[in-house]
Amino acid sequence: MCMSPSTVSGSADRATPSLPATLRLGPVHLVVTDLDRSVAWYQRALGLRVHRHDVTDAALGAGGEDVVVLHEQSQARAAGRHAGLYHYALLYPTREELARAALRLAATGTPIQGASDHGTHEAIYLPDPDGNGIELAADRPRERWPTPEEEFSGGGPRPLDFDALLATVAAEGDAAPAGPVQPGLRMGHVHLHVGDVADGLAFYRDVLGFDVWALLPTAAFVSAGGYHHHLGFNTWKGEGAPSVPDGVVGLRHWTIVLETVDQVAEVRDRVRVAGCAAEDVTGGFAVADPWGMPVHVVVSG
Repeated sequence: MCMSPSTVSGSADRATPSLPATLRLGPVHLVVTDLDRSVAWYQRALGLRVHRHDVTDAALGAGGEDVVVLHEQSQARAAGRHAGLYHYALLYPTREELARAALRLAATGTPIQGASDHGTHEAIYLPDPDGNGIELAADRPRERWPTPEEEFSGGGPRPLDFDALLATVAAEGDAAPAGPVQPGLRMGHVHLHVGDVADGLAFYRDVLGFDVWALLPTAAFVSAGGYHHHLGFNTWKGEGAPSVPDGVVGLRHWTIVLETVDQVAEVRDRVRVAGCAAEDVTGGFAVADPWGMPVHVVVSG
């Protein structure tokens, strides 16, 4: 396992520069077992547009940059009690767009697993046909965000007020969920199952350079630029959960997008110093976390 600079130096003090505040997330790449089934589901249930559909791969989004890329492995097994994807969050540009997404789920009879008001954002949770976790989210204005202490006090998030959410598009009637998703949809955050929160911090904070927004006994939420979280990771599948095995559905890789080639090079230098293996990819490099989950760090196209 690669080591953070603080581990190498023997110091507990963080010496890693923070990732740029302009960081954003690019597409999440997923393994699915039936590409045509998954593409049809993402179109029907979420209204995503198909950007590209090949024999074993398909890219979807809102008509601009790819947001989700699907890769077919027909023999892939369901995920088990190991590290891997918990969920990824599709972030809608407005609360009204999240309301339209909720109406689409109702109109298509798509089951959900839950819905929460986190204070920072409102969220609806559901699985895709292979059980890959999805969060549909809309941020509140940053000036209205609670502090991490406020958000995580009181035993967890509040239930989502669907009536208040749907009231934002009530005047549209039956037309609200019609048509494909509108431009502005993007990847909001990724949330992972890991085997150890401290080891996750040693990689994602001390090597890559994310800042900690909130730290709980069994989870951490990290970000750049003061965002509530670009990445969450937890031990809810058990302390010491093993690495992702081969041949399972779930996360193939996720993507960090930086503004300049120099910013990508700076992160790659930190990865090298920490002893992590990096591979060239288009626009940047790929590196795996301690549980074998790759992240691509690339320059904005």
